[in-house]
Amino acid sequence: MQYLNRIAEEKFLRLNKNFPVVLVCGPRQIGKTTMLQHLAEGENRTFVSLDDLSVRALANDDPSLFFQTYKTPIIIDEIQKAPNLLSQIKLMVDKNKIMGEVWLTGSQSYTIMKNVSESLAGRIGILNMYSFTTQEILQAKYNSPTAFDLNTVNTIFQSCPKFDSKDIFRHIFYGGMPNVINKDNTSRKDYFYSYVNTYLVKDAMDFGGISDVVRFYKFIDACASLVSQQVNISTLAAVAGISEPTAKAWLDTLQGMGIVYLLHPYYNNNLKRLIKTPKLYFYDTGLCCYLLKWPNEDTLQTGPLAGALFENYVLNQLTIKYQLLPDAPELFYYRDIDSKEIDIVLSDFDSLTPLEIKAAATPNKRDIQKFDILSQFKKPIKNGGIICNIQTPIPVNEIHTLIPVSIL
Repeated sequence: MQYLNRIAEEKFLRLNKNFPVVLVCGPRQIGKTTMLQHLAEGENRTFVSLDDLSVRALANDDPSLFFQTYKTPIIIDEIQKAPNLLSQIKLMVDKNKIMGEVWLTGSQSYTIMKNVSESLAGRIGILNMYSFTTQEILQAKYNSPTAFDLNTVNTIFQSCPKFDSKDIFRHIFYGGMPNVINKDNTSRKDYFYSYVNTYLVKDAMDFGGISDVVRFYKFIDACASLVSQQVNISTLAAVAGISEPTAKAWLDTLQGMGIVYLLHPYYNNNLKRLIKTPKLYFYDTGLCCYLLKWPNEDTLQTGPLAGALFENYVLNQLTIKYQLLPDAPELFYYRDIDSKEIDIVLSDFDSLTPLEIKAAATPNKRDIQKFDILSQFKKPIKNGGIICNIQTPIPVNEIHTLIPVSIL
């Protein structure tokens, strides 16, 4: 299979110049190891996988002998399986003082981060990776927007691929897992069935302490059914037949595994009418569609969750890319007790950018009127607009724009 370049490569190489150890975290099977092996081509860099039980035993039982056996520079895959190595890595890199000497991958970010913070503070650069964005699948070269004024949107639009709503819902339906890209629907189902049973559930049992597999399946399905909605712990608990504290713990586990994430509301303690509950999204929409049992992308596009999954898709394109940029704005949403809501609020140091998300090709331009409610925060409001399936940027007024989803 041809290697597909990742947007994360640039940040990884930057970290590699400034830290002796670089850790790439992320869910299973999203291409972490493949990227590192690609970047190591031409180097004499050792590769070791801790999925190998004999190698893992050596790493945990005798870390010093491990590094006598496997020389640096080195890639160590699935470092969470041998936490005893971290102290030895600290001693080694402090002695050698070589930037980029040790590359690590890991799939359990909560577990890894706890051990990293104790053992390698100040010595390690950390990169979070997720499944492929549409830009990566298409191998397109353009800069994703962090500003949404008409000139910026038009400039990016001229250089990005053009695709219609049918293409978008195909991307949503299949997602960005490397082993699903360019496969047929039957292969997609087979892959996600295996992924859920062999990786997701097993890792939740091994690292999340989850023992009730039947109820955990129900819990994952319940999370998918609430995609793009405010988190309701009592609903998740009721559907899965578990207590609310258990539901909260299981949601934390799925976040730690890089399966779901929470978008928090923009909030000000002085404004008591604001909602504090976060919204739930999946890092891979293909996995979410599989859990929801959508049969194909056409049914998805006309189904009742089309808008919610389109919203999840838009958030993913921004969230995954923004965490790789040094100066990207923070992502929030807005909602108050009167149910007034703005899907995305980008916040930088001194301003706010409002964005609505609509799956339609011709959304109601009046939706931008709600942006005025952000004036209560006493911060300048930048150019925003409505991200939708429109085929070309169109100004709504002198400030806001109808934004083609293809530029993300």
